[in-house]
Amino acid sequence: QVQLVESGGGLVQPGGSLRLSCAASANIFSTNAMGWYRQAPGKQRVLVAARTSGGSTNDADSVKGRFIISRHSAKNTVYLQMNSLKPEDTAVYYCNVRILMKGDYWGQGPQVTVSS
Repeated sequence: QVQLVESGGGLVQPGGSLRLSCAASANIFSTNAMGWYRQAPGKQRVLVAARTSGGSTNDADSVKGRFIISRHSAKNTVYLQMNSLKPEDTAVYYCNVRILMKGDYWGQGPQVTVSS
């Protein structure tokens, strides 16, 4: 049984920064790929950034150079550092891990709002 608990999010002005955390109930990030997704109202959930257990990353064009995934394996935690935020970044952000032979696990999805 794996649970993902997200924290962070909130209201930030354009150009500001936020960091989201995704803490797992087990050591899974060291051996499994993960991704951050977001869903804006009325829109589809899309992949924002992904990272493999080997450290390779795949960022959406809309966030390249602004969003960074990092890990603290000892704490079973992954972070999404969001810099130079834009109003179009406003969405609910979800942490996702896919574990082979088990399936997908999701965080609860905190709201990120970028507005003046």
